[in-house]
Amino acid sequence: METRQIVVIERLQQAQNAQDLEALLACFSPNFQGNHPLHPERGFQGIEGVRKNWSAMFHDIPDFHSELLRLAVEGDTAWAEWYWFGTHRDRTRFGMRGVIIFGIQADRIEWSRLYMEPVSESSE
Repeated sequence: METRQIVVIERLQQAQNAQDLEALLACFSPNFQGNHPLHPERGFQGIEGVRKNWSAMFHDIPDFHSELLRLAVEGDTAWAEWYWFGTHRDRTRFGMRGVIIFGIQADRIEWSRLYMEPVSESSE
């Protein structure tokens, strides 16, 4: 596996679990392109889109946790399987599972394709 891509994904996970927004933003290119192929209306561009999404996530889910289940790297592309979980401020459970495909260049995430979906209560 390509070591530098693994390091970027590990840094991303550490920042998620520490809820360190600045460390998380440092993982992304300023011109980042985020795509949700199953939900195109959720796509966004730029580091400010990353900031908006993750600051809302950290605020809404104070105990957010990210578990990296599997990781595969081919060239500048990383495929990561995730389980995100925690508790919303209203005490309802939060859980998402899926795969994110990352394009990584110069030790930053340039683009991603998110295939993350909510986990039903009965599967958690």
